[in-house]
Amino acid sequence: MPNQRARPTLRRRRLGEQLAAKRVQAGLGVDAASTLMGWDKPTLSKVENARRHISVKEVHDLLGHYGVTDSAFIEAMTALARDAGKKGWWAGFGGVAGAYQDLLSVETDAEGVRFFSPHLIPGLLQRGGYARQVINASAITRTDEDKEALARLRLARQSVLERSPNPLRLWAVIGEAALHQRFPEPGAMREQLSYLLDVSHCKGITVQVMPLDCGGHPGLAGMFSIVNFPSPWPTVVNLENLRGGTFVEGTTDVAVFEEAFDQIVATALSPDASRETIKKILEEKHS
Repeated sequence: MPNQRARPTLRRRRLGEQLAAKRVQAGLGVDAASTLMGWDKPTLSKVENARRHISVKEVHDLLGHYGVTDSAFIEAMTALARDAGKKGWWAGFGGVAGAYQDLLSVETDAEGVRFFSPHLIPGLLQRGGYARQVINASAITRTDEDKEALARLRLARQSVLERSPNPLRLWAVIGEAALHQRFPEPGAMREQLSYLLDVSHCKGITVQVMPLDCGGHPGLAGMFSIVNFPSPWPTVVNLENLRGGTFVEGTTDVAVFEEAFDQIVATALSPDASRETIKKILEEKHS
């Protein structure tokens, strides 16, 4: 098999994009900016395309040439430069994490995530038995060993909900149909519902149920999640699929999903009513 070039990390790609944007705002071409740094043109192009490491000092120097004085922005850029080449915690899961490395990186850096998930409990709220049932059914190109590794990876993701000092804030609107799912392993759904009920009381976590008789709402178009970060990073939207996911960026596109989520929240049951619904379904599964 021919060698494949490693994909640049999401952090390095973000850093390159931001540096390129600041260069354009400063009215400098690649040639002019390269000359200011004492670089040849290919060096700056590789930095902006996330194909070359850039040091903290080089980031400071570039931003100085671009006239950037915002201390918070400079600190964010230098933090990216420090961390851009680091392997994520998921490196220990080998090849199975490859398709999800951007998602995992995004969750690690995020302040909050808002989910609409009509047919599944979101991955950040899944228990082991439920996760294994879902992965066994959906990871159709994976080996049994890969599926088990993916289930462990999914549970490991949830550490962001307990990180210190800033745990990830999570708001999940889940379709009622997801709560009635039946799996070959009968205890998996009971364990999952019980956990969902417990975690709905946790600080920083909001769970709402979209009832079966809700009528029309924007979520009929499918599942999505909205991820927001500390300043200056823009909010992004993740659209999950069988091959991993696709990120939507850009102020206008993201605003559409944020408006959709607000309407979904308004249509769904309140958090208290949602807990009652989960409790009722759980009781039915025990009867």
